[in-house]
Amino acid sequence: MPPAMADILDIWAVDSQIGADGLISVDFLLPTGTYINLDVPRDATISHIKQLLWKQAHSYPLFHLLMEIDSYMFSCVNQTAVREELEDETRRLCDVRPFLPVLKLVTRNCDPGEKLDSKIGVLIGKGLHEFDALQDPEVKEFRSKMRRISEEKLLSLVGLSWVDWLNHTYPPEQEPSIPENFQDKLYGGNLVVAVHFDKCQDVFSFQVSPNINPVKLNELAIRKRLTIHGKEDEVDPYDYVLQISGRLEYIFGDHPLIQFQYIRNCVMNRTLPHLTLVECCSIKKMCDQEMIAIEAAINRKSSNFPLPLPPKKTRTVTLLTQSVWDISYPFKIILFKGNKLNTEETAKVHVRAGLFHGTELLCKPIVSAEVFGRSEHIWSETLEFEINVCDLPRMARLCFAIYAIMDKMKTKKSTKTINPPKYQTIRKAGKVHYPVAWVNTMVFDFKGQLKSGDLLLHSWTSFPDELEEMLNPMGTVQTNPYTENATALHITFQEYSKFPIYYPPFDKILEKAAEIAKSSENVGMAGRGGKKFYIELKEIMERDPLTQLCENEMDLIWTLRYDCRENFPQSLPKLLLSVKWNKLEDVAQLQALLQIWSKLPPREALELLDFNYPDQYVREYAVGCLKQMSDEELSQYLLQLVQVLKYEPFLDCALSQFLLERALANRRIGQILFWHLRSEVHIPAVSVQFGVILEAYCRGSIAHMKVLSKQVEALNKLKTLNSLIKLNSIKQSKTKGKDAMHTCLKQNAYREALSDLQSPLNPSVILSELYVEKCKYMDSKMKPLWIVYNNKMFGGDLVGIIFKNGDDLRQDMLTLQILRLMDLLWKEAGLDLRMLPYGCLATGDHSGLIEAVSSSETIADIQLNSSNVAAAAAFNKDALLNWLKEYNLGDDLDRAIEEFTLSCAGYCVATYVLGIGDRHSDNIMVRKNGQLFHIDFGHILGNFKSKFGIKRERVPFILTYDFIHVIQQGKTGNTEKFGRFRQCCEEAYLILRRHGNLFITLFALMLTAGLPELTSVKDIQYLKDSLALGKSEEEALKQFKQKFDEALRESWTTKVNWMAHTVRKDYRS
Repeated sequence: MPPAMADILDIWAVDSQIGADGLISVDFLLPTGTYINLDVPRDATISHIKQLLWKQAHSYPLFHLLMEIDSYMFSCVNQTAVREELEDETRRLCDVRPFLPVLKLVTRNCDPGEKLDSKIGVLIGKGLHEFDALQDPEVKEFRSKMRRISEEKLLSLVGLSWVDWLNHTYPPEQEPSIPENFQDKLYGGNLVVAVHFDKCQDVFSFQVSPNINPVKLNELAIRKRLTIHGKEDEVDPYDYVLQISGRLEYIFGDHPLIQFQYIRNCVMNRTLPHLTLVECCSIKKMCDQEMIAIEAAINRKSSNFPLPLPPKKTRTVTLLTQSVWDISYPFKIILFKGNKLNTEETAKVHVRAGLFHGTELLCKPIVSAEVFGRSEHIWSETLEFEINVCDLPRMARLCFAIYAIMDKMKTKKSTKTINPPKYQTIRKAGKVHYPVAWVNTMVFDFKGQLKSGDLLLHSWTSFPDELEEMLNPMGTVQTNPYTENATALHITFQEYSKFPIYYPPFDKILEKAAEIAKSSENVGMAGRGGKKFYIELKEIMERDPLTQLCENEMDLIWTLRYDCRENFPQSLPKLLLSVKWNKLEDVAQLQALLQIWSKLPPREALELLDFNYPDQYVREYAVGCLKQMSDEELSQYLLQLVQVLKYEPFLDCALSQFLLERALANRRIGQILFWHLRSEVHIPAVSVQFGVILEAYCRGSIAHMKVLSKQVEALNKLKTLNSLIKLNSIKQSKTKGKDAMHTCLKQNAYREALSDLQSPLNPSVILSELYVEKCKYMDSKMKPLWIVYNNKMFGGDLVGIIFKNGDDLRQDMLTLQILRLMDLLWKEAGLDLRMLPYGCLATGDHSGLIEAVSSSETIADIQLNSSNVAAAAAFNKDALLNWLKEYNLGDDLDRAIEEFTLSCAGYCVATYVLGIGDRHSDNIMVRKNGQLFHIDFGHILGNFKSKFGIKRERVPFILTYDFIHVIQQGKTGNTEKFGRFRQCCEEAYLILRRHGNLFITLFALMLTAGLPELTSVKDIQYLKDSLALGKSEEEALKQFKQKFDEALRESWTTKVNWMAHTVRKDYRS
């Protein structure tokens, strides 16, 4: 169904033709067996509907048998096909959205465990009954384990002091590093703070040292208030806590004020920090309310607890198992047959099979015989691999790809397309081999048992752009859940023993390593090289992660592995790539070495979570390194950490447990993790994996569920509104469409759903009161909604969010995350380039939110407003400077120009390094304080727009003469200011270059996200080139200077493009 069309049978949609008068025909089933049909308002509350039903039921038989009205509540079947009890009777019927308009009146004695399960299912967008229906022992065991972790966390919250509860629920955002130039922004070495008193009008301003702690500020404020009001009461400053005015964020603890992010930003932006002194009793009240909910959840006895793990019988079973290391036969499988292959009858079909560890092929791939068939293709063929069973690594995966072989001439005449031509094909002897389907499976199961017996594998048809040996090892090991139409492969794993065969436990691996070490000669000298190898090793270790190692280099690294541990601990990723994973002896020695390897810094350890490093113990080591991260740093990398969960073949892994534990310990982390997981829970390959982690988070964070449910409800409302606008925009003018939008937002159902919620973009921001008159929608194809809120903060700007439905925001989210990281790295090096990486969050399938930056205009609008002729607007070099002068007088203008200069330098370097394309005057904006920033990142990594095969963008980055005019303060010969700007750019570039490996790692970890412009390692090569990795710093700087000069020289082409864009925009409006 096109995005602009609403489902005509969706009775809950605003524009539904069913119930156009606002009434819905609902069937009610009473406990007496009586059936009543009643027309009720679609936006009525459940409580009101119950009163209407009760009034009607008076006239029906058996009414006298009913108890009091409050003894009952409604239940219905919800949109996730689960029976839901409607306990909260303030909800509206149109928000409950029953699957069918049928409500059953039930007594209030239903199982509280079922209620919670139902609420979790609605919240995560996936009914928990779906997990039960799988009857998968791995899913069952993982849910049981995660449930224990979640419930232990719940128990640990009981009895928390209000300070500890506050620290967990609203953790203060801190930046321990102090910027070098912050002293310049202070007033005589002090910062000025405005302190408001809660529940009264008193406001006091203080000049205080940036190094005093919050309690000291509490004391100053209390003393001043008592003095003014002539009171001499003794008040304990510890009875109060500072809240950032208008935000759900608190400043408390023993840290200096300047370390709090809000205070820091106010100082750097030269704005006055507004804090409110709140009595602890109001915090304690919030804490007590949550504790009641937590204790109620702990006391619930669910009827469907997961079954306990098997009793101690397992000990006797383990005696009857065999180690895989004892099996010296070649690994074999039987390829039996394939069903539902989407091929032509005349085509022959064969199967390619390969064993992989990460992207490393463990032995030569096998190709089956070519067979004909219609609905079924039968091989009944044994595939024998050139590797013994004992040498199979624990994380070995068996990958299959099915190919159709067709004659070239016949395919041209053929009417049936097998696969789009973009997929890789093999051409041999005038024939073409087309990929039809692929599927992967692990060789060992989640308990480490070698698979045996028959297996039915339902395949996937969507091939990536890049394949390994015509196979897709990076693809999921989950089979296609849509089994009805999926191509199916029937295979059989060879039986090697009458006992189950297991991969050895960790202690046996270390024993094997010790045996090998004893039998080696000259143990003291083994694996150590002299000085002559040191230089060669150093050169190899300094290479970026994209550089391939040759066989000789890998042998050298493995031979000198002890030297690597002592002198180059950061070389661990390269050592892991040098291990022969198809030799059990090498694998055992590596595991022993890993136990004595020093911990890597967290940023370097991120690389070990890439697909190239699938080993369970390596990934556990990497997660162990990540535990050193602060919550602030962890939140910076959560986007990648959620994506690499897709590389985990089993549900129970160190990474999923780490993410859950950190999310349950900090609600800010919890909210980010929730939305990153929920936004992709619709994807079949990860639906179960992400769903069970979401379930575990909800069980361990009962109080947070209410906050998240409110956000989900608000987003559903925005999605419905957006669909209505898309539908009406075909037949209505923009003015009428805007009026219809306002009418809709004024309805109680909308106003309540969209008011008083924590922003999904930032839980500290309260979206309190809708400012309906300022709300609008934009003209672009997907009609994004611009929703505006009044800010309760004193003199604060309006808060705006943009809701998009129909656009994939994940690429924007990645780009903004990298811009945020660049800003952090620059600040760590003492360079603040006034970047503005605004908030952006994908919340569902092609939908999400963007933070609207206040007090800002696009370059195009600034230029258009200064010129009567659209074609001339782009060439008006004074427009931008005049606009800044309009809002900044005297010294403020100098500060605005400084903001512009620094931010322009930051974005010039960032857009060049990231290859951000499609830059025009409508996606570059400037704030009234002078900050320049870029928006809309649809093209990255050098994927520039082209027309008729010619690239429209010829410059490395945007640096136009009107930008230079502002930087030079409107004085043509002001070379000093421009020279400083250029120096800033060069310094910023060199800082990023020193962290080149980190940027490459972060993009590599996103390869599994399925972004259109980040599908293979080749796409990341752009970063390597733009950062000139592999060159000396002098050569790299020379390259950047050439690009800078090119941007200056070719800036006229940018102006021509901008003129064309402005004329088109003016014509459309």
